[in-house]
Amino acid sequence: MEMFHSLVEIKHLSAGKSLNHKRLSCVFVVFLLLCSGAFQNGFCDDFNTMVSVPLGFEINGMDQSNNFRLSENGIFAFGFLKSDDLDSCEVGIWYNLGNSNVNLPVWTVGGGVKVSLDSSIRLDLDGRLVLVQNQNGEKIVLWSSNTSGLGINKASLLDNGNLVLLDSKDKVLWESFSSPTNILLPGQSFHYPQNLRALSAKSTLSYYSLVISKSGELQLVWEHNVTYWRSPISPSVLVKEARFDNDGVLGLYDEYNKVAWSVSSQDLGDLSSTKTLQHLSLDQDGNLRIYSWHNVTREWKAGWQAVQEQCNVFGSCGLYSLCGYNSTGPVCWCLYSLSLENWDTAFSPIAADFGGGSGCRKMVDLANCRMRTSMVVMKQTVLYGIYPPIDVEMFLSEKDCREYCANDSTCIAVTSMNDGSGKCTVKRTSFISGYNTHSVAATSFLKACSVPQAVAAQMNSHNSAGLIDSSISGRKKASQANTRALIGAIALIAFITVVVVVSLELFVIWIAHGSGQIKPQTRIPFGKDARMNPHYSALIRLNFEEIKGLTDNFATPLGPSYFKGTLPNKTLVVAKLLNDITVSEKDFRFAVSTLGGTHHRNLASIKGFCFEPKHKILLYEYIPNGSLDHWLLGPEVDESKRVWQERLQIAVGVARAIAYLHTECQQCIIHGNLKLENVLLDENLVPKLTDFGLRSLLFKERVASSSTEMPSEKDIYMLGMLLLQIVTCKRDVDGISPHKMLDELFDQKERFADSDEFKSVERVMKIAIWCMQDQPFLRPSISEVVKVLEGTLSVDRPPSGFMLSRSIAVERLEGEES
Repeated sequence: MEMFHSLVEIKHLSAGKSLNHKRLSCVFVVFLLLCSGAFQNGFCDDFNTMVSVPLGFEINGMDQSNNFRLSENGIFAFGFLKSDDLDSCEVGIWYNLGNSNVNLPVWTVGGGVKVSLDSSIRLDLDGRLVLVQNQNGEKIVLWSSNTSGLGINKASLLDNGNLVLLDSKDKVLWESFSSPTNILLPGQSFHYPQNLRALSAKSTLSYYSLVISKSGELQLVWEHNVTYWRSPISPSVLVKEARFDNDGVLGLYDEYNKVAWSVSSQDLGDLSSTKTLQHLSLDQDGNLRIYSWHNVTREWKAGWQAVQEQCNVFGSCGLYSLCGYNSTGPVCWCLYSLSLENWDTAFSPIAADFGGGSGCRKMVDLANCRMRTSMVVMKQTVLYGIYPPIDVEMFLSEKDCREYCANDSTCIAVTSMNDGSGKCTVKRTSFISGYNTHSVAATSFLKACSVPQAVAAQMNSHNSAGLIDSSISGRKKASQANTRALIGAIALIAFITVVVVVSLELFVIWIAHGSGQIKPQTRIPFGKDARMNPHYSALIRLNFEEIKGLTDNFATPLGPSYFKGTLPNKTLVVAKLLNDITVSEKDFRFAVSTLGGTHHRNLASIKGFCFEPKHKILLYEYIPNGSLDHWLLGPEVDESKRVWQERLQIAVGVARAIAYLHTECQQCIIHGNLKLENVLLDENLVPKLTDFGLRSLLFKERVASSSTEMPSEKDIYMLGMLLLQIVTCKRDVDGISPHKMLDELFDQKERFADSDEFKSVERVMKIAIWCMQDQPFLRPSISEVVKVLEGTLSVDRPPSGFMLSRSIAVERLEGEES
């Protein structure tokens, strides 16, 4: 620590002499060699500090030896952070503690926007801190602090890790503390509507966030609709803000600055008397923790976490996975294997990937079981649906709970609570996750395709690990000869049974076909259970006559090539006719299967399909509120009821759906036909994209070669057009000067409810114009669009000198659609 303070003194002497910093580094080269190994690649590497830098100050990412600056105490650094992608980086603030493993980023510009190394962060002469990227010789502003005209005079990286912009009297006019990313530092406050977002390995934002409600309650939330932790405060207490104070205590404070609730790190008293570093972090696994720096071991250790049992974090292992524990801590297990042959690998451990991802394959399609289904017993296990995260609850005994699921073709799994409540939760979605602990009083039953006796024996071998018991239990081991004889007898009986059943079915179909009596209700999976639930997730294949029956001979048109229909389970669907498509059945089924594997709250799910030489049809879920063009531009629409917050949430939902298709599916799916008519609204005005991906999957090469634009860039362009239509409530936005639009917006500033509404409208309009740039390389990525719409990334004024015009690629695409 003495060396640390000596170094700070040396830095202090060199402060204000920016022109001589490199020379000073050479003078102190001997001192650098004396630095301990613990500080290699840390603050001993460079004496450049950011105590007070003037207007015009700039850091360039290409200058590898000088692409960051330090706080005066040397603990924090600001500059360019290397990312996993060697061709890109981020700009932000991080700990400067020596080993790169402990130098955690504490704040990033724009919530982690990726830039090329040929970028710079500078304090412009107009008082803005801007992130500029060089693209093909043109400098593009990707982010701005929006502080022009406020009298900014200098910038400083404070010793507490706060980056501030100051006026000539050292008054703070902007600070990084006001826009937290995933970490709170001591002295940093947190208030509505701020949020922390967990880091994600993908370019899109994580599903996990820490929010503070209007009443001041802290909540850990998954995907905006599942709250899995709350701060325990009285409903009668009105909390003003949360604060992570300088002593490392997270507290909620009322309007009188009194503590309503607080927590602190449990190891705080065990640390040395020297004041230690601490921070509050929303981690990638969805848990909120307080970390303390241990000087002896030189590592961060968690002394408190919000969710004590990690497996209680919603979806912590992702889809098709089970969260459990072994001697080392929480681990993830695969919930289901892909096929009969892989049952021996079911429930094998996978690399823990907490925070929404897993390496497990999707569940078996029960509708395609070659034999009957059976129930797998999972003791001390709770299962739950992720998409949608809603389970049907009823009160049944464990036996009745199991039988209910076994007899209901729409049931995928059930969990029976053994805590005396008698609660039975039914999951009607194949998008399942769960957790297994010795302390949980529950038994789950997971439906699976029946398997041969030999494979069932392999499944039973997993029971010794305490994870699973199979309901297909074999008898005691018999001799090898007896086993083979038994299997042979079973196979013979099964063969005879199948032959008889198929013969009878063919006879019935022949009779029924002759009298025109075949109905969709007789088809599998409908025939299994007339009470089939609307949440049944398996894709169904129907023939054209059955489609005619479901749509009452196409009696109710909803638009060109769209017709309303009803499944036998009373689920409303939309049949889209695709008779203009010429493609092989193999390619068509591959594309439909790919689209059927998508699931997002802002996508209309695909229910089934029809493929015949002359008839190709997709069945989508029916969305009751109609299309966005009708809601936004219909002749009977009352303009006074076009609430901006509703329009903004629609815009955010559309962008999230495109981000999901582009970046979160196993392969990038291009929407290809994004327009008002293809955005549907449910009863809660949640947007659902339809008509997505099919043509881009079927004709990928044709779409890619149709112009110089990448297919994803076309989606960005069409999204920009749609955003402008949402802002202006006008369909035709072509031939308009973008800067004239922005000037008109400022002229009408007084008609907005408040300054926040005006700023959000301005933000959406700016990003929309960026999306519609004629040069594709100028358009933002979809993750950047989402961040701008959510308000976590600022956006600069678009370049002047161009008119909004319809993209040639879009015109060509629309010509193909018509």
